[in-house]
Amino acid sequence: MSVAFTKEESSETAAETLLPDRPISDHPNLVTQSGLRQLEAQLAEARAAYEAAQAIDDVNEKRRQQAGPLRDARYFAERVHSAELIPDPVTHDTVAFGATVAYSRDDGPRQTYRIVGEDEADPKQGSISFASPVARALMGKAVGDVVEAGGHELEILSIA
Repeated sequence: MSVAFTKEESSETAAETLLPDRPISDHPNLVTQSGLRQLEAQLAEARAAYEAAQAIDDVNEKRRQQAGPLRDARYFAERVHSAELIPDPVTHDTVAFGATVAYSRDDGPRQTYRIVGEDEADPKQGSISFASPVARALMGKAVGDVVEAGGHELEILSIA
């Protein structure tokens, strides 16, 4: 049979179906209880999207639709497996993982963030990763302490 009559996958289609893995951080995978639930939910969503794509008849389209969810499922399965659940701090004497800390910067603004795991961090929603420079500077410090981060002095106002 002539090659003209066979349907070969284009290099474009192949590239769309072989997505690289999402990078995994070198930091320990510390999570809060809500962060672990979030990871489990994202894993379930990725698996559901992969399963939904199973119903697609066109093989190339099925592969394209499964590529993202399959990559996400691998990532979230690894993150759930490697998660180290850290309980909320019992005391608020010093800044710790899971604590909410308010501080003022030397250039004026007061900011409040909860220190959480990398996958659950969302500065717009008031949480930062424990691996961020600001969180690393604040960890272990107490109310009234002044630390430097990002070229600014931060004074800890409260810890909850």
